[in-house]
Amino acid sequence: MRYGTIIVGTDGSESALKAVEQAAEIAAARPARLLLVCAYHPLTAKEQSILAAAVGPTSMYQVAGTDAAKEALEAARQRAAEAGASDVTTTLVKGDPGQALLTTAKKQGADLIVVGSRGINTLSGRLLGSVPADVSQRASCDVLIVHTMKGGPRTFGSSDDTDD
Repeated sequence: MRYGTIIVGTDGSESALKAVEQAAEIAAARPARLLLVCAYHPLTAKEQSILAAAVGPTSMYQVAGTDAAKEALEAARQRAAEAGASDVTTTLVKGDPGQALLTTAKKQGADLIVVGSRGINTLSGRLLGSVPADVSQRASCDVLIVHTMKGGPRTFGSSDDTDD
């Protein structure tokens, strides 16, 4: 299959950057356009500090504030360039990561969505759903789930069911 437009999500985590790297390698080999997407929740610095004080660091699946989202995209852009992608664009999307990827993929006519596997084998991922599972079930294009967790492949319910 020819992939002309590839979308990959990032939250700035090492797991997400591994997915970006894989997407960039595919984009470079085709060549294809690579679109880096960062979903975020717009919070002021004051709101971020209140949230951090109340619940600790923000969720590993949520980027809080535009500054954090811009930093995540810049790190992803650098990783994509290092992996050989030449046609790279970035976009910030307000909202939840899974929906942001799906909406952007539809608007951009994406042929492939790339996501990291983080969260897919966690208890919260099984109970509440994970970004990779949500995207793979609802996407109208191909989805590549990049294994980004430490160690070997894991099965649901394994005793070492933790993230990076």
